[in-house]
Amino acid sequence: MSEGAHLLVVGDDTRTRDLLRRFLAERGYRVATAADAKEAQAQLDAVAFDLIVLDVMMPGEDGMSFVKRMRAAQGQTPVVLLTARGETADRIAGLASGADDYLPKPFEPEELLLRVRNVLRRAPPPAPPAPKAVVFGPFKFDLARDELTRGGDPVRLTTAETSLLEVLAATPNVPVSREDLLRRSRLTGGERAVDVTVTRLRPKIEDDPRNPRHLQTVRGAGYVLRVD
Repeated sequence: MSEGAHLLVVGDDTRTRDLLRRFLAERGYRVATAADAKEAQAQLDAVAFDLIVLDVMMPGEDGMSFVKRMRAAQGQTPVVLLTARGETADRIAGLASGADDYLPKPFEPEELLLRVRNVLRRAPPPAPPAPKAVVFGPFKFDLARDELTRGGDPVRLTTAETSLLEVLAATPNVPVSREDLLRRSRLTGGERAVDVTVTRLRPKIEDDPRNPRHLQTVRGAGYVLRVD
């Protein structure tokens, strides 16, 4: 991935921000901008970007803090930091925050372009989008509404059952470990809570809960939602 990628340029200097937007757009990128971390977060909540060009020094939340918070929330979008502080310790701190590259000011736009290309080249391909709905047997689970239906009729689930099914339905036919199910769902009470919720959910979606067709146990791997 290189030209054609969707970039977000974040910085409080309007002139620099606009110059970078035009420069990168002329090289074939789609470019959006944000003036600070709050505006950047709003953009990230709405759009999946391929890379962020982020100024460290901004009013409010600074760039390094923003990257740390994004990484803590499992945000994997690559980041190139821009900063007026070019000392080795500052560069180490920037990379330690979770950034993929660090470019001290002043810099040539062509150097930024090379770094953007290199980071995009190293970045793993984006994960396929989660399905909007999953059909298994006579059932349909709408991930947007967290709603399970059977032949068009709603099936009543508890909050725990809905949360578990939501995680499994996001990656149908792919086993998910108990640890990941607990981490990604709203379940509490340890891995035992996962097993209990599975036991309670199966009678609602299986003709024979003792020999499940859809919600299956994968020995040593966890659970999987099998779809037709």
